[in-house]
Amino acid sequence: MDVISENRCFGGVQGVYKHAGHSTNCDMTFGLFLPEEAEHAPVPVLWYLSGLTCTHENAMVKAGAQAWAAEQGIALVFPDTSPRGEGVADDPSYDLGQGAGFYVNATQAPWAPHFQMWDYIADELPQIVTANFNIDEERQSITGHSMGGHGALTLAMGLPGRFRSVSAFSPICHPTAGDWGRKQLSAYLGDDEAAWARHDASVMMQEVGLDIPLLVDTGSADQFIDLLMPETLAEAVMKRRLPADLRLQKDYDHSYFFVSSFMEDHVSFHAEALYAD
Repeated sequence: MDVISENRCFGGVQGVYKHAGHSTNCDMTFGLFLPEEAEHAPVPVLWYLSGLTCTHENAMVKAGAQAWAAEQGIALVFPDTSPRGEGVADDPSYDLGQGAGFYVNATQAPWAPHFQMWDYIADELPQIVTANFNIDEERQSITGHSMGGHGALTLAMGLPGRFRSVSAFSPICHPTAGDWGRKQLSAYLGDDEAAWARHDASVMMQEVGLDIPLLVDTGSADQFIDLLMPETLAEAVMKRRLPADLRLQKDYDHSYFFVSSFMEDHVSFHAEALYAD
C-alpha cells in the first residue's frame, strides 16, 4: 500500500492511500480519516460511499465530515466509486463505466474483469483498512450519497450483522424501475432482472427488511428526485412497519451543500449506534 498523502486534520490524520486491487484487477485509491483517539486504541468506522462521477476525493473534501467524526472519535473511509486506469472498460456517458460502478459485481463483458465493486467494498477494502490501521472491525456503520446511498442501503441489507447503522443522502431508492439503474444494472448484470433485485433498496426492504437504525435525507428541491424515487423506499418501510427516520428537507437540492448541511446529524446518528455498547 502506497501513502499518497497524510495531513493533520482536526487533531487526527486525513490520509489518501493506493493499493493493488485484487477484486478489481487494478490500482485502487481511498481516503481514510483517523481521529486522534486512534493513536491509542481501535476506533469505530463510518464508511462513506460517493455518487456518480465521484472519486474518493469528493466527499473527503466537500462533505465536512471530519470535524464531526473527530468530535465523536470515529474513523471515516472514503472509497472510490469504481475501478480506473488503462485497460479498465469505460463509457462516454457519465452514468456508466469509470465513476459509475454502482457497487455491484459485474457479470457481463466488458465490465466483469474489473467492476467487482461489491466484493471490493464488502470484503477487500475492509480487510486492508483493519489490517493496516487502528480500526475496530466490530464497530462499523455505513452511509452514502446518491449512487453511494444506493450502495450503502443495499450493502447494509445484503450483509446482515456487518453494520450497526445505515444512513443515506439522496439515495437512488428504486434503480430497477428508473433511468438511474436499469441502464447500469442491465449493462453490468445482464438482462435477467431477477439478478437486479439484491441491488434495489426498495425491493430489498420489502423482501428482507432491516434490523438496524436507518436515517435518510433527501432534498425537496433535488433536481434528480424523480430518478431517486424516495417514496418507494418510504412505502417499503411502511409495509414492513419498520422504525426509520426518512426526511424530506425543504428547498435543499442534490449538491454537497445539502450533504454538508446535514452531515453533523448523520455522524451523530451513527455515533449513537457505534457506541451503544
